[in-house]
Amino acid sequence: MKLIKIMVAALLLTTIPAMAQQKKQFTLDDLVPGGSNFWNLYPQYMYAAWWGDLLVKTEVDKASVISNQKGETIEPQTLFTAGEVNSALTDERVGNLMLATFPYPDKTQAMLPTSKGNVVYDWEKKEVVWRTSRLEGASDEEMEKTSRNTAFVRNWNLFVRTADGEELQVSTDGSRELQYGKSVHRDEFGISKGTFWSPKGNRLAFYRMDQSMVADYPQVNIDKTPAELDPDKYPMAGQTSHKVTVGVYDVATRETVYLQAGDPTDRYFSNIAWAPDEKTIYMVESPRSQDKMELVSYDATTGARLKVHYTETHPKYVEPLTPITFLPWDSNKFILQSQRDGYNHLYLFDVENGLERQLTSGNFVVLELTGFNESEKSVIIKSNEASTIGESYYSVNVKNGKRTLLDSGSGTHRAQLSANGKYLFDRWSSPKVVSKTDLVNTSKQKTVNLLTADDPWKDYDVPEITGGTLKAADGTTDLYYRLIKPTNFDPAKKYPVVIYVYGGPHAQMVEDARNYSAGGWEIYMAQLGYVVFVMDNRGSADRGLEFENVTFRHLGQNEMKDQMKGVEFLKSLPYVDGERIGVHGWSFGGFMTTSLMCNYPDVFKVGVAGGPVIDWKYYEVMYGERYMDTPDENPEGYAETSLLNKADQLKGRLQIIIGYNDPTCVPQHTLSFLKACVDAGTHPDFFAYPGHGHNVLGTDRVHLHERITRYFEDYLKPIR
Repeated sequence: MKLIKIMVAALLLTTIPAMAQQKKQFTLDDLVPGGSNFWNLYPQYMYAAWWGDLLVKTEVDKASVISNQKGETIEPQTLFTAGEVNSALTDERVGNLMLATFPYPDKTQAMLPTSKGNVVYDWEKKEVVWRTSRLEGASDEEMEKTSRNTAFVRNWNLFVRTADGEELQVSTDGSRELQYGKSVHRDEFGISKGTFWSPKGNRLAFYRMDQSMVADYPQVNIDKTPAELDPDKYPMAGQTSHKVTVGVYDVATRETVYLQAGDPTDRYFSNIAWAPDEKTIYMVESPRSQDKMELVSYDATTGARLKVHYTETHPKYVEPLTPITFLPWDSNKFILQSQRDGYNHLYLFDVENGLERQLTSGNFVVLELTGFNESEKSVIIKSNEASTIGESYYSVNVKNGKRTLLDSGSGTHRAQLSANGKYLFDRWSSPKVVSKTDLVNTSKQKTVNLLTADDPWKDYDVPEITGGTLKAADGTTDLYYRLIKPTNFDPAKKYPVVIYVYGGPHAQMVEDARNYSAGGWEIYMAQLGYVVFVMDNRGSADRGLEFENVTFRHLGQNEMKDQMKGVEFLKSLPYVDGERIGVHGWSFGGFMTTSLMCNYPDVFKVGVAGGPVIDWKYYEVMYGERYMDTPDENPEGYAETSLLNKADQLKGRLQIIIGYNDPTCVPQHTLSFLKACVDAGTHPDFFAYPGHGHNVLGTDRVHLHERITRYFEDYLKPIR
């Protein structure tokens, strides 16, 4: 008996460590945004905001200064607590201080959202010095911090609420067909809003969009009994588009003038910027053909057209995405961003004399003009000079153009610049760094680490994720990929592959970031026994103009050729089952998925296409015509890329999933393809999410990924 007890004890001693080391398995609730446990498995995150050049850590219950004027870290010094703020409030409360901002560097004041609006709290006086209530029925709110005037839209009309609470109605004839203060041109050209405050908030520039001439797309609201039409104004390629004008409202005089830009028919107005003195407005103007751009100035008091400061043309297209930026130490000079030499770079202009010189150059892309270090007279930019798939910050000397790397030069960095540009609050990750938060001195290139996050996945069975390059179909261009091997990988086994694809403009899927920016669903599929592969083909973002516009007038064709180079690579791997290859993507990726399934029917066994473009003639004018021209100008290209003509070639299992009320890639795409497949005798599957737009968001996103996963499990399931 004693011997048996000893043996049992020994057995327990050997099994307990093994049990303790057993890794957890992920669920979709862990990995998909909207999942109940997603944020619990997100790397630790520090909330902070700049008060001038002092960094303030904003927590749930307090706000504390954690740096000094020299950019050195200090022991946290509490400025104020949530309790102190709530003691100064009456019938409203501040929930937490994590979203506090400090818009006035020379004042002891913080802007805080409350249960009823916003307040400015002075922590030295321990009192609320300004408050504003929530605007009922309002959208598109934009407050200017100096004047505290707020622009907003209600019932399609534009209003301004002054700092003392007076509501001023700017327009009176707004409607669904005549909109004020809203984003225009289908959110292309970098446009994301419809109001633009002057530097001190005395004047407001705004968009007025007349879309009465644009055809309605018949969206349906199924929440009513019976269901009712809820149409979108949707100008399809080659069809009549809306007309945009730009107004300027003077808060003091209550008067509006419109910029005298001429007939707005088939023209795009974008990249609106103000001169520092608030007297002049700058705007980029392009014809519908998008092969030309002009930077034009206007008198903000009369609307008169003043001068064309710059003109750029290109035989394929130009794509102005950013307004000009004035130098804070010289109001006669501004910086314009352009791809005129093949890569997005900075150019210095004089208001009167035009282009002075190019500030940055090289085979890399300036991703962002972040701001200025005024004392050094330098521009702070973010670019991919250090790594094609990374993002790093540089200081650029305006006088001589010298660039100085400010961060590690590895990884993908996201930073906030202090008021005078002396410091960066830098959050970054890389394939080897889960997440770091640093304080960077932009003058001395000195970095202090504020937080190194633990790996929230350390207790989970995480698959191996690697990155690499392949040659494109042109034989010379490097393409970047990430490869995820199945959990518990066995090199002697053969595994099915799921290729996740986007492939279109304005997106880069493979980054020099944590896990090479792998999505949670990819991790989940590897856990289920799939090899997962993602590659950025030619036509995707941040590689220069030639890399992107090689797809001009025949979207999807060169992209597919590059993706097939990825397939060749996968088939060369001894552990890949070349007979079981699947593909999945959304939006442009849905177009690519359906294209690959129909153009290479003997290669791809299973596909799931989300929100796909099927025929570019059904897509909107701004994006569609930039890359394809109009159907009349490019009939061969539209015929070549249309998947309605390929429906008879579908062999594998294809599931198409859409948001039933998608205003971006309207349901006509998918419904037309289903009809073409019926006519051709082929059999795709179909699922829709009622009430959702172009993306399925919230908790329903977990359901979406359950459905996608089920489809691959049903038809491409690994042999277990």
